Amino acid sequence: MDRTFETGCLYRKILVRNSFGAGKKTAVLGITLGDPAGVGPELVRETVRRMGRSYQLRIIGESVGVRVGRPTLKGARMAMKALEESVRMLQSGEIKAVVNGPVSKEGLRRVGFRFPGQTEFYAKAFGLRSGEVTMMMIGPRLRVALVSTHLSLKKAVNNLSKGGIVRAGVHLAETLRRMGFRKPRIAVCGLNPHGGEGGLFGNEERKVVEPAVKELSKKVGYKIWGPESPDTVFWRAGKGEFDGVVALYHDQGLIPAKLLDFESTVNVTVGLPVVRCSPDHGTAFAMAGKGKAKADSLMAAIRLAGQLVGGGRR
Repeated sequence: MDRTFETGCLYRKILVRNSFGAGKKTAVLGITLGDPAGVGPELVRETVRRMGRSYQLRIIGESVGVRVGRPTLKGARMAMKALEESVRMLQSGEIKAVVNGPVSKEGLRRVGFRFPGQTEFYAKAFGLRSGEVTMMMIGPRLRVALVSTHLSLKKAVNNLSKGGIVRAGVHLAETLRRMGFRKPRIAVCGLNPHGGEGGLFGNEERKVVEPAVKELSKKVGYKIWGPESPDTVFWRAGKGEFDGVVALYHDQGLIPAKLLDFESTVNVTVGLPVVRCSPDHGTAFAMAGKGKAKADSLMAAIRLAGQLVGGGRR
């Protein structure tokens, strides 16, 4: 087997032997290194070592001239260039999906990256508004779709809409079906404590969430639960009562997702014409180069990207 890993050029093809059967091809998956000063490059190396016999991988990015643990503008530019290159490769068909290594939002902003995150970047790259795609967190025990992503809590509440809830719910249902859930059980969170307690703590449930749940049920063709009390619905989902949950804002969904499955949760952008995944952690500059970072989430992202490209089975 000829396998190379060289981060000194824009990308290197990882030539692998497919372990799923002689002569059978697997989809080519791209992996961006992320910020080269962070844990991305070492996690990619570990992932290639452990999974390179099962997947065809292309490494996108470079790290020459950047010291681990020392974020610089040069490193941020490398990370941004890798993202742009991944779009070109997706559009040309060279890769069928992309898995992103962690980046520094602060660093990217300083070098001209005009997006709150990679989710919004890929939406724009494929001609979509950020409100047309959904950020999802998929782990072994909890699968969560977010109505809003990188907004302040005040803006997330003020911008909450029936359309946004329905969009996130439809994307969640579609993704779960691709994962093998034939008729996924989906719950939609309420916004206020205990789901508003009949209007005692707020009326967003009655005015926005309840109509959205009704419309979502019609669109998917089966019952959707909600609005459910947000302080118990994730526990119920983790126990197996629901296959997925629609969270109304970023931290409402990410806190329980990371609490339950931090080392194996995958961030997925749903609604794109391509598959895009990433691990659920950041650059961890302080940990980079010390051999402490775990590749579990990145490897889970590779597995999920391969499953979504190929249709998958639960």
